[in-house]
Amino acid sequence: MPDISDYFPYQGYRKNQQEMLEAAARAAANNSVLLVDAPTGSGKSSVVAALLAKAAGKKIIIAVRTISQLQIFIRELDMIRIKKQRDLKFTYLIGKGNMCPLGGYGDVYRRCEGVKAFTTSLMQQRAERGSYDPSQDKVIRDQIARQDKDHPLICPYFVNSRVFVPGEEGGRRMVPSPDIRKKSETAQKKVVTPADLHSFAGRCCPYDLMLSAAKGADVLICNYYHLFNDEIREQLYVNLGCEEQNVILLLDEAHNLGDVVQTIESIRIRETDIESAASELAGLREKVRGSDAIRHILPRIAQFMDGLRRSTEVEDWFDPEIFNRIIIRGSLYSKPEEMIEDVIAIKEALRNMSIEKGDFRETAIEKLCEFLIRLYRSSTDSAFLTVYTKDSESITLEVRNIDPANRLQELASKHAATVLISGTLSPVDAYRRYYFGDMPVETISLANSFPKENRMVLGTADITTAFSKRQNAENTKAIEDYIMAFSRLPGNVAVYFPSYQLQTQFANACASRIRNKVVFIEPRESGEANEALKEFVSLPSKKKSGIMFAVCGGKWSEGLDYRGDQMTAAMVIGLPLAPFTPVRRMVNSYFKRKFGEQGEFIAYTLPAINKSMQALGRVLRTETDRGVLILGDQRFLSPEIFAGVSPWMQKEMKRCTVSEVKTLLASWDAK
Repeated sequence: MPDISDYFPYQGYRKNQQEMLEAAARAAANNSVLLVDAPTGSGKSSVVAALLAKAAGKKIIIAVRTISQLQIFIRELDMIRIKKQRDLKFTYLIGKGNMCPLGGYGDVYRRCEGVKAFTTSLMQQRAERGSYDPSQDKVIRDQIARQDKDHPLICPYFVNSRVFVPGEEGGRRMVPSPDIRKKSETAQKKVVTPADLHSFAGRCCPYDLMLSAAKGADVLICNYYHLFNDEIREQLYVNLGCEEQNVILLLDEAHNLGDVVQTIESIRIRETDIESAASELAGLREKVRGSDAIRHILPRIAQFMDGLRRSTEVEDWFDPEIFNRIIIRGSLYSKPEEMIEDVIAIKEALRNMSIEKGDFRETAIEKLCEFLIRLYRSSTDSAFLTVYTKDSESITLEVRNIDPANRLQELASKHAATVLISGTLSPVDAYRRYYFGDMPVETISLANSFPKENRMVLGTADITTAFSKRQNAENTKAIEDYIMAFSRLPGNVAVYFPSYQLQTQFANACASRIRNKVVFIEPRESGEANEALKEFVSLPSKKKSGIMFAVCGGKWSEGLDYRGDQMTAAMVIGLPLAPFTPVRRMVNSYFKRKFGEQGEFIAYTLPAINKSMQALGRVLRTETDRGVLILGDQRFLSPEIFAGVSPWMQKEMKRCTVSEVKTLLASWDAK
């Protein structure tokens, strides 16, 4: 059996890194589950070397959240290949939205499925007439030239990716073209970056090319949805030709997995969706059985939603049984199951009709169908809540997943081994219980490997954003004093808040008084935020510095690398707890029943602590970085919440008041 050293591409281990890799190797060898809490700089990406050493022919799939994280593993694997294992083959898959060069409206996955099916049928028809290279077939090329670019039915990239060869039992079978086979082999052995993929693929389908490369690869890197969306994962494994029990999973940024699963498992419908569904059904009268019956229940759904406007809550639970009784009362249905059966039949018919027209947008009927199915299931599964939210414009109904454990346990139990890694998976035992309950799982938590003298960690004892103190003038002035003292530190600095409301309040109060820095306030729109962020990180190269007012869990707080002077200090003002709505109270009660007294900490407090740790984690990204980290709320110093702060920060944190912080920051600036 190979050893870790056969794959580890560096001359020596970082502090605590060998311990982490040996734990990962044991998990792979023993077909077990491991959670790794390792701060930035621990060398987490090298865990893949340990998994390769113990893979024993199994494929390794790495799931990441962002392109930047994908590129970290590309660099790591390329180094292993250059320095240790020349024959190592690896590739990646990102979302089809980033890989598909075909234009058109609608969902890219649905468009790919529909266009590929139509294209395959056409190519097979032409092959029966002796045309074995679709890319050279005049009929196919003419149809491609004439098709509506906004509603394509034929994919020229897929046409260029397939040819026909003699079948083993006569006839012809479709196989990858010589061009795509050659490029797939190259992509296994040579790094093709996401930025270069389209030009490398040329006339071939980039996704098909990389999927073909993945079949023979030792390691595949993909985004979360390739694993956590059942439909996408099942199709992926069919295309890879492998079984789940022969796959080792490495899940990066594991603190995000709860939110990922909950997003995938939840579904919403709005009042506009009901209106759109009514329009769709009007065109199906006398064409699809049950369309009239379903059309008559839609006004009842709209009435139910309209009735919720009178609620004083912006978010609350609604009773799924009452909902079902209201919408089937006086209808042709005696029970919800009959209604759901008709909706499913209508959904399939409408979807097929849309695909035939080259329209690959999700229909409102499909969304309604999925909502009704999940609502029905929620009555027997307490991990799902039926929730409504209200704003000034509309009512939204949602079937919300509140517990990702079943999905994560199911995924881990199906695979040979699963290793979860994160820089903020602390306290690791709380995440173990949250994700895996009583399932046997190993954990490891590493100390910070960066030089202690390069950082200062402070905790404030005299301010809070707790609701009871938000109108307290003395508390508000103290927060402003902290921000002003903090703004005098050299380099780019960031102040993070629990909400946009608090961000705006203190930015308005302090921005005009900050003379030595360019002020940036995080916008709500992604486009504006990206442009402002580029300007912020460019300031040091222009001999300038800035201060950003941002939001914990927002666009500027996670998954970003600020190196050197791009970020020299970060302060979190307030504990970013979710609003304590009636729904939140129900969620907390669910986890108290499941975990006892620790339940509320896991469900409510832990996510807030993690958002804070993620925001502060933007500062120290390399061994040479120097930085100041401040937890600006006295609640962080309470025993329960302090226990959830990263262990290395607990050991180093200095508790102080605003006058003490001013002195400490001035002395740090003078170093």
